[in-house]
Amino acid sequence: MKDSIIKKLKIIQEEYHSIGNQLSDEDIQKNNQLMIQLSKEFSKIEPVVKLFEQYQNLVEEKNNAVSLIDEKDDELRALAEEEIHIIENQLTEIEEQITPLLLSNDPRDQSNVFLEIRAGTGGDEAAIFAGDMFRMYARYCEEQKWSIEILNQSESGQGGFKEIIARVIGESVFSKLKFESGTHRVQRIPKTESQGRIHTSACTVAVIPEVDEVNEIEINTNDLRIDTYRASGAGGQHVNKTDSAVRLTHIPTGVVAECQDNRSQHKNKAKAITLLKARIYDIEQKKIADQQAEERKMLVGSGDRSERIRTYNFPQGRITDHRIGLTLYNLSEIMEGDLHNLIDSLAQENAAKQMSQLEN
Repeated sequence: MKDSIIKKLKIIQEEYHSIGNQLSDEDIQKNNQLMIQLSKEFSKIEPVVKLFEQYQNLVEEKNNAVSLIDEKDDELRALAEEEIHIIENQLTEIEEQITPLLLSNDPRDQSNVFLEIRAGTGGDEAAIFAGDMFRMYARYCEEQKWSIEILNQSESGQGGFKEIIARVIGESVFSKLKFESGTHRVQRIPKTESQGRIHTSACTVAVIPEVDEVNEIEINTNDLRIDTYRASGAGGQHVNKTDSAVRLTHIPTGVVAECQDNRSQHKNKAKAITLLKARIYDIEQKKIADQQAEERKMLVGSGDRSERIRTYNFPQGRITDHRIGLTLYNLSEIMEGDLHNLIDSLAQENAAKQMSQLEN
């Protein structure tokens, strides 16, 4: 194992013992929220520390065996050489187990997400593409056994969406979808194009993790402007007769969230508050990430919605992810929700970059 990695492991080991001492402190035990945070961190790094302690013990055993190599007793020397061989195999196994655990896991990886898709440049064709993108993600979610709740949608006249916002609920949703944020560009011949010319349009995707209860930010009700209005779109006559839709504006930040999915104004307000908190928390996390330049270098993409991350070329049946230089020629399958190759490749590239940083 490289010295740089061992150095990092020793720091984690010290942190582990420090947290253990804090958890035993009577004053800290009175602070329930702090205890929860410390316990989570303790549990998170414990597997790494336990493996590293095994590694340290094996290194010590190996050093003891090496000291016997120069013995004149042939039988004793042979036993020492055999023991060294066994220990080296065990060290390799531990190194293979410990390396993935060292990679920086986002604590939000297990979170549900808010998926926001908005038509960009390209007029009606961009809105149609936004609709295609939503259906692509919906099919992927269905395959993953995740559920989707549509919170808000603004349909276009051509069967697409100017905007659609949905909540995706399931296991490890953010870990799978977090690299989807950014600008997605499409190149294809629109159905309305009589000359057969290829048009380029785009939509933006934002994947925002739902705020964890422990980290949940408090919002002062005095800082909220609440507007109610009649919901639009599908839903029957009842939707158009009552002011069930809710729009919340967080005055200090200007962040807006709205929901018109339910007939109940109360339920729409509750969902809008959850979305509002997630958006505000997401802004705070991005500010932190901006300040941590080294951390950003490890990421496959910044998650900035203005960053062009992918091109969907329909005439050639080709999709290219510009962040990792990956080109695939199964566009029709991908648009049907087969995102596994793309998502796995992005995750692997991210892990490789983190490992490269780790070894420096």
